[in-house]
Amino acid sequence: MAIYQLKNDVISIAVDSHGAELKSLKRLDTGTEYMWCGDAKYWGRTSPVLFPFVGGVKNKEYRTKGKTYSMTQHGFARDMEFTLCNQFIDEIWFELRSSEETLAKYPYEFILKLGYRISGNQVEVLWQVENPGSEVLHFSIGGHPAFNCPIEPGTKQTECFVDFGDVEEVVSTRISENGLATNSRDVYPLTDGRLPLRANLFEHDALVIEDSQTSTAALCRKDGSRYVTVTMDAPLFGIWSPPGKEAPFVCIEPWYGRCDGEDFDGALEERKWGNQVNPGKIWNASYTIQAD
Repeated sequence: MAIYQLKNDVISIAVDSHGAELKSLKRLDTGTEYMWCGDAKYWGRTSPVLFPFVGGVKNKEYRTKGKTYSMTQHGFARDMEFTLCNQFIDEIWFELRSSEETLAKYPYEFILKLGYRISGNQVEVLWQVENPGSEVLHFSIGGHPAFNCPIEPGTKQTECFVDFGDVEEVVSTRISENGLATNSRDVYPLTDGRLPLRANLFEHDALVIEDSQTSTAALCRKDGSRYVTVTMDAPLFGIWSPPGKEAPFVCIEPWYGRCDGEDFDGALEERKWGNQVNPGKIWNASYTIQAD
């Protein structure tokens, strides 16, 4: 386990080789820290990668290649040590390869690469999933960055907002008590694209915004101004903070995958929002965090 840093004239970041997890994002002019500290009292992580699953599988089991396997929520990559590949002035890359340990619970060969590139006040989070095997690789991947909220001393989270950009409403898929997607939907009307972070907003777990409803989500100060913005091409994303804990952070989570539905009984290859990469090919995606 080691911590690696990148810095330019505007921001600095720190990345832990354990999980290749972004642990810090600071503005140099103000010293403001944007990332959650990982206090286990509320949630002991900061920005884990979700791979090869996003969310949970029904009954904690999934089926592929004619067999049934157990899998914990969000997969295993976040709890594994990555190898440093390259480090440059403004960019760093880490790698995780399939092994006997991973093949025992996920029977696919893979090479997962995570990169971070800084430019001005932005961090681009880069994912590459390479298939070194001889069969199609099926997977999901997602981000789970947690940002301090509120960001200003003396203010409350319930005085802050999520800004979804130029949309009038967002529709969220309701998550059940056992962590599965239901067929129920919650509609959230927005004022100037903003949704107040009211106290009971996450009483049904994360907001799950599917079907590319917007490509941006930002956290806003009390006055409505954005202070951290996540921009993505992901087909769905989550907004989450632990319910009932008054936790001082909010996650904005770009996803290429989702938990199983309550009525899902298919195989891995049939999971909604799943991805695949052919033998010898590479799948790429990214999202950007802007610190204002």
